[in-house]
Amino acid sequence: MQKENLQKLAKLAVRIGVNIQKDQNLVVNSPIECSEFARALAEEAYKAGARDVSINYSDEKFSKIRYTHADLDVFKEVPDWFVAKQNDAVEKGSALISVYADDPDLLKDVDPEKIKTASAAIQSATEAYHMAMMNNECRWCVVSVPTVGWAAKVFPGVEPETAVDMLWESIFKATRADQDDPIAAWHQFNKSFEDKTRFLNHSQFVKFIYKNSLGTDIEVGMPENHIWAGGSEKAADGVEFFPNIPTEEVFSAPHKDKVNGTLVSSHPLVYNGQLIDNFSLTFKDGKVVSYQAETGEEALKNLIEASEGSNYLGEISFVPYHSPISDMDTLFYNTLFDENASCHFALGAAYPTCVKDGSSMSVDELKEAGLNYSTTHVDFMVGTEDLSITGIQADGTQVPIFVNGDWAI
Repeated sequence: MQKENLQKLAKLAVRIGVNIQKDQNLVVNSPIECSEFARALAEEAYKAGARDVSINYSDEKFSKIRYTHADLDVFKEVPDWFVAKQNDAVEKGSALISVYADDPDLLKDVDPEKIKTASAAIQSATEAYHMAMMNNECRWCVVSVPTVGWAAKVFPGVEPETAVDMLWESIFKATRADQDDPIAAWHQFNKSFEDKTRFLNHSQFVKFIYKNSLGTDIEVGMPENHIWAGGSEKAADGVEFFPNIPTEEVFSAPHKDKVNGTLVSSHPLVYNGQLIDNFSLTFKDGKVVSYQAETGEEALKNLIEASEGSNYLGEISFVPYHSPISDMDTLFYNTLFDENASCHFALGAAYPTCVKDGSSMSVDELKEAGLNYSTTHVDFMVGTEDLSITGIQADGTQVPIFVNGDWAI
């Protein structure tokens, strides 16, 4: 059954995720531990009519060896071939699937300065590639499958093989890959986003007020002509795709300069292989002016200082507390899953598609419209069972959006 569901998940990522088209190339980015799934993606892509498939394997255990032994200066350099390979994929209209399955504890003892330096260098060198994805110039999808290290973190004290099986079961359930016809289930599920996005886009709230007992107390202003999205999206070529499998969120972009107050995390965050937990961020006129973390404060500092705009918000996202993933009552230590169990924000880049005509705007025009620009985009979770979100209309009318953690509209 596990092998059958693995094939279903691969088919979902290819047919629903990137919606591969006949004679289109597919690029798969995968940890080497997930090679079986990467090969399943390739097989499904060829069956769907892909012209060719290439797989880029990464090895986080080797990365730890390199971080441990190489000099700091090494991490300031990004090979030309690495950048050229990514840009070539976009230029040729390839679809892109990324398998995200980091071990949350693997790099906890690594010098954070090396990780910060490497991250900044890669973000700068691959700016064009990542902005193409942010602007949906190509179809892309993020999906996760278990590794031993990740499974051990999610299910501590369990035999490794059992932990991996348990994580597979959770992933299959969250992605609907355990259903008889997962593709039909996803098409039906996609309709659930329509009423929420229609209401929010019509209302054009000027700001939202968040409050909960953890200490979140913030006002988040919105740009004019902002756009809410959820479920499937359309790429520049007009073809529908799902960027995330799974997904439960409805999201937009806040006005970068109109955020004031404090956000307190409700879930841990794994950033560049390092755990950040029990943290808070305080904003004034959009900018992070103070922060603290019980665990991983240096990693949080590195995130906030990662690049231009990484100390401003780029995404606002609504996810009900009682969502299918949240109801599993499992802390995944994986943003793809945890962000779909909780209302969240992102530090860094805003999606250009979150403002009217944003896809055709220059960077300066996007900034003028109120959207944040950055080479960083990192989601963090703030949703709780008692979270309230109130929408404020232009005339001052207050409309409950979330009450006790769930939709009120």
